[in-house]
Amino acid sequence: MRLLTAGLALLVAIVGVTTFHDAVGAQSRGNAATPNYRVVPLWPQPFPDDSWVFGSITGVTVDAQNHVWVAHRADSLETNEKGMVLAQPSSSVCCTPAPPILEFDSTGKLVSSWGGASQGYQWPQVPGGIAVDTKGNVWIAAAGIEPAPQAAGPGRGAAATAAAEAAEVGIAPGAGQPARGAAPGGAAPAGAGRGAATPAPAGPVDAHVLKFSRAGRYLMTIGTPGKMDGADSQTTLNRPAAVAYDAAANEIFVADSGNHRVVVFDADSGAHKRHWFAYGEKTAGAPAGPYDPNAPVAKSFRDVTCVEISNDGMVYVCDRTSNRIQVFDKSGKFLREMVIAKDTRGSTVALTAGATAVISAHGSVWDVAFSNDAPQRYLFVADGVNKKVRILQRDTLSEVGSFGSGGRYPGQFLAVDSVATDAAGNVYTGETHHGKRVQKFVASR
Repeated sequence: MRLLTAGLALLVAIVGVTTFHDAVGAQSRGNAATPNYRVVPLWPQPFPDDSWVFGSITGVTVDAQNHVWVAHRADSLETNEKGMVLAQPSSSVCCTPAPPILEFDSTGKLVSSWGGASQGYQWPQVPGGIAVDTKGNVWIAAAGIEPAPQAAGPGRGAAATAAAEAAEVGIAPGAGQPARGAAPGGAAPAGAGRGAATPAPAGPVDAHVLKFSRAGRYLMTIGTPGKMDGADSQTTLNRPAAVAYDAAANEIFVADSGNHRVVVFDADSGAHKRHWFAYGEKTAGAPAGPYDPNAPVAKSFRDVTCVEISNDGMVYVCDRTSNRIQVFDKSGKFLREMVIAKDTRGSTVALTAGATAVISAHGSVWDVAFSNDAPQRYLFVADGVNKKVRILQRDTLSEVGSFGSGGRYPGQFLAVDSVATDAAGNVYTGETHHGKRVQKFVASR
């Protein structure tokens, strides 16, 4: 009887997933030439250690071997998710965070895992994006802690504000209680930035990019944790959110979010090469201020959360809170821009009930990736607030399709923060905040 019940449950699950596959693909069928996508519901495979779980995903990338690399907040588990690592464990079987850097093959099998605090470098308080260069080196941005929100307005207490705004972005106030024990694997406690909620740690704030071998051997730091010399600095950074590698010039491009710029370094020496601001300006402009969909577009970046380089040498930059993509050549010359879902806003939440985290969820342009065809005809855009991946025609930046919707079923999103593609045309997504998962989508016509 138990086997029959289990079999019926599995059949119901398969039927449900198959039905949802069709719904995912249907959203992009308005244009016959636009690819449709269906989710692979059991990707990745279970971890070899079944007590491991993902924290909030902060970066996803694919290397030259078609392996998928994931950065996540190993410290972002909530109290009920980390029973094995509490000072007084509440469970002997579940759970403990997986190491912060994970490498999977295309089937979803875990190939390697590493990361966390060690002597000789400072592991990020909040990791950001991840990139793997053509030499196999792994680059990790130290994205830092989001700025605190403004005080609550009259008539609304802090707790009420947190509850309402957290509900808006799918986060329960009080979630993410601090662990009473140290994170496994030597990982340092961390604050909340692109990831989920945990208290701010002591120590220098994130202002650097780390370079490792693919096996996790430390190679270099660009920038200095805790040191921020301003937006025109050639040696320091400020909460860099993402990185991209240019093999042609052996350069590393950094989305220097706190300094509202893109900055380029030599990938071997770490020497500064150049930097620019919105519209290719060489000096910092006035702060953009809060986003207003009815106001003229801002002359400065608000928060630079992604940078990617196309095969034809164009640099795509996400200005997340401004709902826009700007495109440059590799020298920083401005080429064009597009505003996506202009009316998208969001919220920044300071959680209460014992949590001290700040969680930011604003804007429609969180990350981008290119389609795998030689001309890279399409641009995929992770839209965390509207809970979908948009498909743009790359040459015009006009939207031609999308997939995903809000929810927790396979193929849905809670807060899609990262997007990447592989050589076979598959799309991978990562979810931050309480999403805490990676999904694989395959093209289906």
